[in-house]
Amino acid sequence: MATTTSVHGMWTTRLAFILAATGSAVGLGNIWRFPYTAGEYGGGAFVLIYLLCVAAIGIPIMMAEIMLGRRGRQSPINTMRTLAQREGKHPAWQLLGWMGIVTGFLILSFYSVVAGWTMAYTVRSATGVFLNIDTAGADAVFGALTGDAERLLAWHTIFMVMCVFVTARGVAGGLEKAVRFLMPTLFLLLVLLVIYSFSTGSFAKAADYLFTPDFSKLSATAVLSAMGQAFFSLSLGMGAIMIYGSYLHSEASIGGNSLIIAGMDSLVAILAGLAIFPIVFANGMQPEQGSGLVFKVLPITFGSMPGGVLFSTLFFVLLVFAAWTSAISLLEPVVAWLVENLGLSRVRAAVLAGVSVWLLGIACLLSLNEWSDVTIFGKGFLDLFDFLTANILLPLGGLLIAIFSGWVLSRAVSVDELALDEGLTYRLWRVLIRYVAPLAVAVVFVAGLI
Repeated sequence: MATTTSVHGMWTTRLAFILAATGSAVGLGNIWRFPYTAGEYGGGAFVLIYLLCVAAIGIPIMMAEIMLGRRGRQSPINTMRTLAQREGKHPAWQLLGWMGIVTGFLILSFYSVVAGWTMAYTVRSATGVFLNIDTAGADAVFGALTGDAERLLAWHTIFMVMCVFVTARGVAGGLEKAVRFLMPTLFLLLVLLVIYSFSTGSFAKAADYLFTPDFSKLSATAVLSAMGQAFFSLSLGMGAIMIYGSYLHSEASIGGNSLIIAGMDSLVAILAGLAIFPIVFANGMQPEQGSGLVFKVLPITFGSMPGGVLFSTLFFVLLVFAAWTSAISLLEPVVAWLVENLGLSRVRAAVLAGVSVWLLGIACLLSLNEWSDVTIFGKGFLDLFDFLTANILLPLGGLLIAIFSGWVLSRAVSVDELALDEGLTYRLWRVLIRYVAPLAVAVVFVAGLI
């Protein structure tokens, strides 16, 4: 039988778990990457494929990752070793746990740098820097920020201190208290921005763009991008959902919670589109702006609109909160492993993990300026870590989670944990986790490499 509780603590309520897991899933990928990716691939058709992929790939793998975490009740490394031993399988399966922790570690090292941009832009918005700014001015502001190593280091340091502070306080006293405040506030800010966008006069055009499929713009590249977005936006394959699942009470429904988390994650992505695109359209700009949409295009549009200072500030505060809730979930698996294996106190483990990520993040921020000529395989540290995690480690982790849950873990264990009594829902999940999800993730994996 599985251990009933984790040594690190437990979520006090089902809502706490849902908010935490949603906070892990909802990050810059939803509010930053989703709108510009949808813009690049034709809007409605991309959104439709994305939602189908969430249902067929994302939710089954999320259920599997939560199931493994709750069954093992330890850090991802120790959970995978324990579960493999119980099934009489090779302990090398613990490498899946190592892969998840390393992935989260690498992601957080550059994620913290990008989160620092959002914090810097919050200050710039509040002080009116973007008032009546033009394209050249917006480019100059962004270039000045990314080109200043000391300024980036300051913001990177502040953000990592924020993450360590929350994680050091434990599951109930830190993670849970943080998400109970941050997630409702995040949703409130997003709704306020949607209401603001509604007043621009271009809301109907934006809604039509997002929800009316134009399949003539749907290419193989667009489908692959939608599959990748669906998988990555749910924070799968990096140990975060697994460790959060280890703090979930045994009587909680894994399937029901996974549906709610995926639904809330997708809702945030769509609301972000409804908040951003009306502003873009109202100012005569195009949504196919790539990653510069948030840091170069939106400051221009906010700067020319009534109330732009207030709402641009709210928008970047929203990005900070989204980054923060994701970042603490990336730090948590490392902290849990340090506590379990090295016997460190929670505070010392959080500080050690945070400082390690902070040091690696320095290499990422320097690759934007002082070390811009230092490359590995033609990429700077930030771009290299981004490529390794997004194109190799995350899809490979998701693939192995699906294989272990569908083919290695005994049917009796998955029936017991999912509590679906081998009915139609369980059989559907088993087909998806054994055949559909692995094939789809493998396609994304191969496409990312070539």
